[in-house]
Amino acid sequence: MTTWVEICSSDELQPDSGVCALVDGKQVALFYSTKDQMAYAISNFDPFGQANVLSRGILGDINGQLVVASPLYKQHFNLLTGECLEDASVVVPAYQTRIVDGRVAIAIA
Repeated sequence: MTTWVEICSSDELQPDSGVCALVDGKQVALFYSTKDQMAYAISNFDPFGQANVLSRGILGDINGQLVVASPLYKQHFNLLTGECLEDASVVVPAYQTRIVDGRVAIAIA
């Protein structure tokens, strides 16, 4: 069973940028893409830099994959899967998102 946790209003999201939210005791990087009007969420923890910084990364598109570039060492993480493009053995948690009635929620286990 999927549990949805409401995070914020969609108006509080920064277009084509990230914000950090504390969800169930974990930092989550939440992004809003104006290209597809969708929200995406991955862990805020950068496993390479060992810091909670992914929400401060830059959004981009690499070969059709929506990614965030870590602000520390510039690895790219797929916003749908959490997989690192430069090292497929490294994956950060990715979360399903939805926007309903202007409210953003993510799915947690």
